Amino acid sequence: MAQITLGGSVCHTSGELPSHGTHIKNYAFSQNNLQPFHLQDARGKRVILNIFPSIDTAVCATSVRTFNKEAANLDNTLVLCISKDLPFAQARFCGAEGIENVQTLSDFKDTSFSKDMGVLIEDGPFGGLDARAVIVLDEEMKVIHTELVSEIGHEPDYKAAMKVLQE
Repeated sequence: MAQITLGGSVCHTSGELPSHGTHIKNYAFSQNNLQPFHLQDARGKRVILNIFPSIDTAVCATSVRTFNKEAANLDNTLVLCISKDLPFAQARFCGAEGIENVQTLSDFKDTSFSKDMGVLIEDGPFGGLDARAVIVLDEEMKVIHTELVSEIGHEPDYKAAMKVLQE
């Protein structure tokens, strides 16, 4: 269980982020068209998992916009923006913002991903949502970078996630 804060108030997650070298299993998410997306469909590409509480908050929206901008410059890399938002909200946001270089996915149907990744917030006002985290996977779906943002209201370290892809 990790400890994070929301506006300075302590809350806890369901566990710890996966360690480097961990192979991530095949989780299923809902795409904006409500069709399933399986993580293993991305095998052979590098993957940035941008995980956050809700696309309808300023910092979460900024992370999607920032990764959308950065993703345009990345070869063989897929950026997946994951939250418990309904796919309808994700589609609305992406349409209004012109988001085309990242894919938004919802894990609202199944909490196994957020529990297994250690990002499910277990208490406090955001209990039941995903914590803000970035997990980068190599082409074989193995973890090569992680960051759990200690204060939900802060942005992730975009440069650190990008740097690991340039090594």
